[in-house]
Amino acid sequence: MIVTSVTGQMLSRGHEQVVYVADAPSGLRAIIAVHSTALGPSLGGVRFWHYANEDDALVDVLRLSEAMSLKASISGLDQGGGKAVVLVDAPDAPHTDPMLRALGRAINELGGRYLAAEDVGATQRDMDVIAQETPWVTGVDPANGGSGDPSPLTALGVLAGMRAVAQELDGAASVAGWRVAVQGAGHVGAQLVADLIDAGAQVVLADIDQDRAAHVAADHGAEVVGPDEILEVECDVLAPCALGAVLNTDTIPRLRCRAVCGAANNQLADEGSDDALLDAGILYAPDFVVNAGGIINIAEEFVGYSRARAEERVARIEQTTASVLDRAQTERRAPGRVATDMARERIERDGDGRRWHPGDAAAWTNGEPLRSLRP
Repeated sequence: MIVTSVTGQMLSRGHEQVVYVADAPSGLRAIIAVHSTALGPSLGGVRFWHYANEDDALVDVLRLSEAMSLKASISGLDQGGGKAVVLVDAPDAPHTDPMLRALGRAINELGGRYLAAEDVGATQRDMDVIAQETPWVTGVDPANGGSGDPSPLTALGVLAGMRAVAQELDGAASVAGWRVAVQGAGHVGAQLVADLIDAGAQVVLADIDQDRAAHVAADHGAEVVGPDEILEVECDVLAPCALGAVLNTDTIPRLRCRAVCGAANNQLADEGSDDALLDAGILYAPDFVVNAGGIINIAEEFVGYSRARAEERVARIEQTTASVLDRAQTERRAPGRVATDMARERIERDGDGRRWHPGDAAAWTNGEPLRSLRP
């Protein structure tokens, strides 16, 4: 529920711009939030979701876009954070071409200040249709210069972060023999299950769609439990890979893990949850650090996509996570607070208080030419 004005919320979180979009012919209702362009154009996914009301949609897009700024900063990207949410009547409501193209026109009007990507409910096809109206979209078909589905790289980054957690807990950067509880069997969760089992881990899996969980488990040899049981599974690490706010005053006392390291955005219900995990002796790998593989991958598109280069940069998440955990240990503070400080320090140091505009393209790409924009 909104307790202040829209601009009041923007000021409190440091947002630059919020755009409400409505298109009567297609029925599009959307909100685009640009949190920061101090380091470069804002990048973030398009989320299709059924919200109880528009206030909830606004809160979500503000939180998610801020998290994207932190994610881009701590990952060393010359980009800021943005997000778009599309209000739909049901999670499985069809995304019509007229609706997607209307969204593409709205994105195009921002002139490159916001770069769209896939998020919950979105597909590569959606990105391809949006790209018919604007070049400022990522995750399109590789045949058109895109990188395709970012899920495999997101999962790769989570596994890299998990290795840093293993090093911190056990002195060896390996998950072999670990028992991992994965919450969520969507694109990223399913890929993470496969990667973990390939790395020698034992996996317990749950999803609200129990048929999907059973299918993924059967494919990879994982164990399945009910969605209400996954948080209480005794394990080495819990990997939240569904929606956010899963770590809160109700759930943290029930956890039976040594660490939390997963792909979901905004896993902490509030800042106090970070401290609560620390007090409980549970090591938390900040979500926006370990789930940055997707944004790192799609950031490559505008400088000429290279899968090998993207994978190399995603692998550095292990080092970034280790740096966060080391500083948290030294300062005796919660890792989420430390990671947030590190991200904000870079924005203040390198951002120079500026806002990005299309004329800054050369600086954004460090002098490298932008790839040919799609017509």
